[in-house]
Amino acid sequence: MSDNPLQPIFLTLQNFSNCIQTHVSNFLAQHNNFQLSIDSKKPVFSISSSSQIINPSNVDTNLFNKGKSAAPVTKEELGRATWTFLHTLAAQYPENPTRQQKKDVKELMGILSRMYPCKECADHFKEVLRVNPVQAGSHAEFSRWLCYVHNVVNRSIGKLVFPCERVDARWGKLECEQRACDLQGITSTFGD
Repeated sequence: MSDNPLQPIFLTLQNFSNCIQTHVSNFLAQHNNFQLSIDSKKPVFSISSSSQIINPSNVDTNLFNKGKSAAPVTKEELGRATWTFLHTLAAQYPENPTRQQKKDVKELMGILSRMYPCKECADHFKEVLRVNPVQAGSHAEFSRWLCYVHNVVNRSIGKLVFPCERVDARWGKLECEQRACDLQGITSTFGD
């Protein structure tokens, strides 16, 4: 494993970028009889924490498609992926977060309510946040709050609710070497 604690994030973003490029290429080829050519030395988009550049044309698209055709992401798939990300973030959230970490997580929720790709979902989440402001004073508080608002959303779309007392069992800490998955925050000079 790399000494850079951000390496997993860079790799995830690179894989996401490659997946998007594959979908765009497939879309253009299917719908416009246009083949997007990708220069093997200069990817269309690359995020890397080192000098290594990953060539999108060498990416195994089966890692992303899992046998599906290259179709747009559904609202349900996007929702599941978003909740997975948020619950994983909450599982990594520290028991004693810094002032900046508390601010960042509240800001992230606000951004999601404004920038989420599904406008109907974003507007609903904005209302959920208005009625249930983010609680992020500790790992336990943030995890419980996130589970509660996830259940609010689930009820609104007719899904079953999750027992929040089991949230840590379902969304436990990531297994990472040398605590590489711990959230890193900047301690405020004014104290927390």
